[in-house]
Amino acid sequence: MTAPVLPPSDSTIRHLYVHVPFCPSICPYCDFHVLTRRAGLVEAYLERIETEAAELAARYDVDLDTVYLGGGTPSFLRDTEITALVGSVRRHLGWGRLENTLEINPGTVNAERAALWRGLGIDRASVGVQSLDDATLKFLGRTHDSAQAKAAVTTLLDAGFRVSGDLITAVPGQPLEADIAGLVALGVGHISAYTLTIEPGTEFARRGVTVEEDDERAGFERTEELLTAHGFERYEISNYARPGQQSRHNLAYWGNRFYLGLGPGAAGHYPAQENAGALLGQRRTNPHLHEWLTGAVGEAQPIDAEEYVTDALFMGLRVQKGISLSDLTRRSGLDVESRYAVPLKANVARGLLALEGDTLRATPQGWWALNKVITDFLED
Repeated sequence: MTAPVLPPSDSTIRHLYVHVPFCPSICPYCDFHVLTRRAGLVEAYLERIETEAAELAARYDVDLDTVYLGGGTPSFLRDTEITALVGSVRRHLGWGRLENTLEINPGTVNAERAALWRGLGIDRASVGVQSLDDATLKFLGRTHDSAQAKAAVTTLLDAGFRVSGDLITAVPGQPLEADIAGLVALGVGHISAYTLTIEPGTEFARRGVTVEEDDERAGFERTEELLTAHGFERYEISNYARPGQQSRHNLAYWGNRFYLGLGPGAAGHYPAQENAGALLGQRRTNPHLHEWLTGAVGEAQPIDAEEYVTDALFMGLRVQKGISLSDLTRRSGLDVESRYAVPLKANVARGLLALEGDTLRATPQGWWALNKVITDFLED
């Protein structure tokens, strides 16, 4: 093992995720840290955001390229509240030079609000469409209907946003072809398509809702066929884009870059602190709202060279273009091709990975079995 070579610019944090946990209602499939608003909670949240943003600015070298306001439903914040939130970020951490995204529920959009968000410096909208079929939306527990979703996308495009639409696939009875054709026809430049997953502890799990693996895989494969036919490029397992419309923020995650996590339940990937020896970084997830409001922080999880490599492989193999093994060797100080020769050769032989020169990619079959592929590396 050689010493890792991390240029100074690599330890500068260029990406920020802000978690807004408030939602008008909780969807039955959701297992994120979300809650409905109660008297005084949003005000307390905004005060703590101001303090935490200042703490992060004092601790790290920050020069932002992207900001992502996620949730929850950030667009559920009132106009004065989202203005205050963006103000806290700008005061202490700056703003993204390349891309600034807001997650949006279609029921929260009108022309005046879209203009406000653009005026705050938000230029990309990630809209939770989920489906354009009213029966499917009702089954998913969404509070908007298809007409509201279409109107929201049109309003945001007219206001000058780059718009991404979220879809959930493998929903029983869903007209997938019509959903995709309808969303494409609206003019979005990016589509995130996720198969319905039943997570423990959710309302769907309590109801006994299930998704058959065959249906999940069929939705996964049919989505690619349809979106590719419409001129979208699948650049990541669940993400499709027209040229120039890829999510720059999410590409930072998949590239295993450092990013700040601001807000309750927010995860961050940070450079190693001084005198950290062979450690290359640390990950930390903030506690949930009520504990976070007291000033509590999540426990740091140190990242050594092997953890750095397996993290980078797990994220990088999600992306169509794959990952450079020589770059990963340079960053980690670990000879990746030699250290992981056994799982590399085994998964190439199984047709799950492809090694072309220096580039390691997951095949279409490997994308479906990516968790198993990464387990082989972790167990090696």
